[in-house]
Amino acid sequence: MIERYTLPEMGNLWSEAYKLKTWLQVEIAVCEAQAELGYIPSEAVAEIKAKANFDPKRVLEIEAEVRHDMIAFLTNVNEFVGDTGRYIHLGLTSSDVLDTALALQLIASLDLLLQCLEDLIQAIRHKAREHRYTVMIGRSHGIHAEPMTFGFKLAGWLAEVLRHQERLQILQKTIAVGKISGAVGTYANIEPRVEALACQKLGLKTDTASTQVISRDIHADYVQQLALVAASIERFAVEIRNLQKTDVLEVEEFFAKGQKGSSAMPHKRNPIRSERLTGMARLLRSHAGAVLENVALWHERDISHSSVERVVLPDACILTHFMLHEITDLVTNLLVYPQNMERNLNCYGGVVFSQRVLLTLIDKGLNREEAYAIVQQSAHTAWNKPEGNFRDLISKDPRVTQKLSPPEIDACFDPQHHLRHLDQVYQRLGI
Repeated sequence: MIERYTLPEMGNLWSEAYKLKTWLQVEIAVCEAQAELGYIPSEAVAEIKAKANFDPKRVLEIEAEVRHDMIAFLTNVNEFVGDTGRYIHLGLTSSDVLDTALALQLIASLDLLLQCLEDLIQAIRHKAREHRYTVMIGRSHGIHAEPMTFGFKLAGWLAEVLRHQERLQILQKTIAVGKISGAVGTYANIEPRVEALACQKLGLKTDTASTQVISRDIHADYVQQLALVAASIERFAVEIRNLQKTDVLEVEEFFAKGQKGSSAMPHKRNPIRSERLTGMARLLRSHAGAVLENVALWHERDISHSSVERVVLPDACILTHFMLHEITDLVTNLLVYPQNMERNLNCYGGVVFSQRVLLTLIDKGLNREEAYAIVQQSAHTAWNKPEGNFRDLISKDPRVTQKLSPPEIDACFDPQHHLRHLDQVYQRLGI
């Protein structure tokens, strides 16, 4: 098996030079397989390996004339190799090299993305542990619901990212497919044994039944998985944006010394990085649609997918890589304001504890409809009024005080009741 190149940053993996390097890697692996099976001289392969090289600028010069990227590449390689170059690309079609080399690029990109995903996992895990007992209000429909903790919110993020890690690990195997089966995939001019040996050297499986190309459902799966990662990042970013609103301000993006929020309003501290991530997720989702359309090619192949993939695959990998870096840094340096969480939790006199009062009254013998009406009346009287105080209204309602003692009413407003089972979630996640 040929060792993978040391992983550079994502952009380098999609450079012209790196792409051509993977093309040469595939061509050499095929030559080695041909030699091992006795189809070409082993000394020719040794010479090819010693001399084979390429010049990206020269390849482009040749391509401008011949209008075929693979022919341009092979012509340039043969300028370095000389006469033994006649053994290169024997029995192959362009897609044998293009698709097999593309798998190597996608694997290397995925390796880098998984490293970044692990960094995000650790960042969320640390922050969830730090705020395990930081009480805040949970919201549904954007409206205050019941108490929870900020750490519990982050635990949900962590569970989601761990699922992405599992999916991408499966994707490492799914995308690791090569084909050396010739025109229309029939092996007319090259043996399946050559394909098997060459793919083994490259660390790939052989495609089960390729046409002239590897079927594009595999590549569609790849980009859709990245789009799903981006969707989760967007979810986290939107949550940060909502929690950073001036009238909420429970968390805030780190604001660096010297940073400016607005050209007109000096007070502004905007969630610009979260907004940027939201926009990037939209872009990545659009790529998922494009690769789905690439699946339907004419007969055994056409190249309608090629122009799309030259843009979409590098862009999807680079975007995901950047987004993972950004969200990891955001989580790591996120400013959290427990005092504002407590303030918001207790607005309108702790109206968010209405269900505890309801259930306690039911436990004391009231029927549900009657108890609901009593609690709802006090809750709605207190709701959205500066002087509104749900707890005070409940404590003075004779229909409540006939059933509940002052300590029992106090217990209804204890947020710890809502946290008593959260440790089980933490145990599941190993936090």
